[in-house]
Amino acid sequence: MSDHSLSVLADQQTKHLKKSLGRFDIVFLVIAAVIAIETLAKTASFGSETFTWTLVLAIFFLVPYGLIFAETGSTFIGEGGAYLWVRQAFGRPLGALASILSWITQPVWVGGSMAFLASAVWDSYLLPTEPGSFADYAFKIGFIWLTVVAAILSLSRAKWIPSLGAILKLLFLAFFLFTTILYAFEHGVSNLELSGFAPTTAGFLGLVPLLLFAYLGFESSNSASGEMKNPQRDIPAAIARSGATAAACYLLPILAILLVLPADTITGIGGLMGAVSTVFSVYGPASEILLVLAAAIFVAALACQGAAWMIISDRMQGLAAADGSFFGGFFGKFHPRLGTPVHVNLLSGVVATVFMLTALQLTGTSAALFGVVLSIAISTFLLSYLLIIPAAIKLRWKYPDVERPFRVRVGNRGFTALGILCFAWILLGSWVAVFPGTLGPLVGLDYNFQEIWGVERVPFQILTLGTLAALVALCLTGYVRGRHIRSQRPDTEASELLEETTS
Repeated sequence: MSDHSLSVLADQQTKHLKKSLGRFDIVFLVIAAVIAIETLAKTASFGSETFTWTLVLAIFFLVPYGLIFAETGSTFIGEGGAYLWVRQAFGRPLGALASILSWITQPVWVGGSMAFLASAVWDSYLLPTEPGSFADYAFKIGFIWLTVVAAILSLSRAKWIPSLGAILKLLFLAFFLFTTILYAFEHGVSNLELSGFAPTTAGFLGLVPLLLFAYLGFESSNSASGEMKNPQRDIPAAIARSGATAAACYLLPILAILLVLPADTITGIGGLMGAVSTVFSVYGPASEILLVLAAAIFVAALACQGAAWMIISDRMQGLAAADGSFFGGFFGKFHPRLGTPVHVNLLSGVVATVFMLTALQLTGTSAALFGVVLSIAISTFLLSYLLIIPAAIKLRWKYPDVERPFRVRVGNRGFTALGILCFAWILLGSWVAVFPGTLGPLVGLDYNFQEIWGVERVPFQILTLGTLAALVALCLTGYVRGRHIRSQRPDTEASELLEETTS
């Protein structure tokens, strides 16, 4: 039996999957998950050079990254996606680490940032809610568990949720851009000097982690490739279409935000809706009701985005658990009828709720909390790619004869060069996300941590490094506890062993 064979439990659980995702579903699933409209204002707060760096990374990161995973994703298919790639390249232990780093990002992001942003928009534009009140807690908890319930539902029936989220995002951004044009004709725009677009070292160090976070994840749909009708054909097309859409959905709205709001007034938690509020003034008496509608769409899009990420990441972690890389068989069970990893879904909800409650203990404004938790989510997500990208490179060299439905038209050395370029971006972004402000002084830049982050460095680093340490401990514990699952192979007395692990 191959060393890469799945455990008995994983092999059995994949039989619960239903092939229901077509190309349209995959594209919209990725758009719903990856295009992070909530980070637009945070990036735009760096001023006009945001546009420049967004374009630079689209060319020198997004394109090579997309090519690498269009090939890898369409060649090495199977429920679990990146977990399987790292496992096949470097073994189960590193596969388990890559999986948990990628998975944990989503409940941290949903509970620690998205819930806060949705709550702030709800409070400002829909129904005023006192921060810290019972209603505020109820809204955030309800937001989190709505995304969990959506992830639990059968994908064959619930795939309309991420599709709706993708449509809402695109409509929201399109109407915002259209209204910005009307506003420009009527009121003029901010005076953006050409010199402001010049890239700076400070902007580079501040923006790289944010932009990498925005551009990563297009291969994430592979976590559900066992539920795709034709993954080898559809994955490359989905990555190309969603990647091009993402580049446009970042570049154009960022430019629009800069045109209508001074950079020093843009905040991560309210900047985009602040720009929407400004340009909607062109609609006169109708502006108020349109703003309420836009806010409702924004909150709904955030909820659908959280659900899309839960759908994707929980499947990867569920498969890892079923394969003996994350505790015993409990978290590896996929519901026989729904085909979803219900226990991991529930775990994600618990983690998101705990992180939301933890983030509320930090002192600082809502904008500061948003930025801190965003940085933690970025760090865990980027760190996972320090394993995933090398795995893609190794699979190209290790399996040269495997048929590749889509192949990057370069040799192995050229493919490796693309991977090294992406890896270098990720390595830089990871360091800046985990230890912000440490590289600036090396190139003569002043860095006032309290002023930039709104919190002191010590609690920030404790939360960041504490989260990473807890993850490593959880990964090690989960891997050790999964040993009895790993020992079971499909060529053993499967029926007897399976009955024992699922009892």
